Amino acid sequence: MKTVYVDNNATTRVDPEVFREMEPYFCDLYGNPSSMHKFGGQVAGAVKRARQQVATLIGADPSEIVFTSCGTESDNAAIWGTLHSYPQKHHIVTTRVEHPAVLTLCNHLMKQGYSVTELPVNHEGLLDLDQLRDAITPYTAVVSVMWANNETGVIFPVEEIAEIVQEKGSVFHCDAVQAVGKIPINMRKNRIDMLSLSGHKLHAPKGVGALYIRKGTRFTPFFIGGHQEHNRRGGTESVPSIIGLGKACELAMDHMDEEKTRVKAQRDRLEAGLLAKIPNALLNGHREHRLPNTSSLSFEYIEGEGILLLMSREGIAASSGSACTSGSLEPSHVLRAMGVPFTGAHGSIRFSLSRFNTDEDVDYILEKIPPIISRLRELSPFWKRRDRSAVL
Repeated sequence: MKTVYVDNNATTRVDPEVFREMEPYFCDLYGNPSSMHKFGGQVAGAVKRARQQVATLIGADPSEIVFTSCGTESDNAAIWGTLHSYPQKHHIVTTRVEHPAVLTLCNHLMKQGYSVTELPVNHEGLLDLDQLRDAITPYTAVVSVMWANNETGVIFPVEEIAEIVQEKGSVFHCDAVQAVGKIPINMRKNRIDMLSLSGHKLHAPKGVGALYIRKGTRFTPFFIGGHQEHNRRGGTESVPSIIGLGKACELAMDHMDEEKTRVKAQRDRLEAGLLAKIPNALLNGHREHRLPNTSSLSFEYIEGEGILLLMSREGIAASSGSACTSGSLEPSHVLRAMGVPFTGAHGSIRFSLSRFNTDEDVDYILEKIPPIISRLRELSPFWKRRDRSAVL
């Protein structure tokens, strides 16, 4: 069966060049980079090169890069590490549309006695910066706001937010997992204190990420152990994965223009075609301020899990913006925060493309999805009633 993969915000395929770069470090160059001998020393040199590659992609100094296991660990390390560095401060500011890696941690911290302010967004998924400014108090230890939303692709003005946070005397952490490799980032030109990224979102393997920590930022290690990562993250380095992340970052630099042009053009054609062919279809999020690869669409009066099931039978892999696929009847927290109508929130689908998608992939989706939506609506009592009064 033909497979069309448009779920790249969930995970990406490992680039073959990345795999080839990693391969020797499994069975040939397998030394521990912390060893004193030459065999391990050559591995340490490769890790150093990978650190430089990651730093170059985001405009940082290599000494500011800490390798982690994933974006979730990076987010947790940044927030937890800041709270422990400023024990007199017990307040966190974040948004209602953050990734669960941040929101679930904040809910856990509330049970430990911390207070959390979750900022709202408007119907386009954008923040009110005056509300953010007013939310920061002298007791705010950390403000955590994502660079780009994983569901809608909406981009927040994090560089401006960093200025506000610094003026207020707090630490700013940015979850940039979805943004790194898709849009230009230069940490030398902003005041973001800490930034998270994840390898499997930019064609590196799963199980590796990084946390940028600006020089001079107070940080208490999340993992306690050996001296690795300049005493900022204990544990023997996952060398093959780190090598893969470095190579993926190098390739992301090479393909950045392609993300902004060819991938965006495919996204726009896919989106425009579906909106033209399917009645009662809605775009979720701001039309312009978003990632070039991401489109979140709601198809009213039907369930997202039904759409995904029939799409999967046609070999199309995408994601639902609704949490019903995990056993909940509640729609996505992101769409609820944006006030997406109930009639559409349950029938939302996220299409996220990559440089490995083709024009033929877009043609195939445009051919297969409209009949799927029509079929499901014929079976839907909500479509027959078309009750537009129901809202979240």
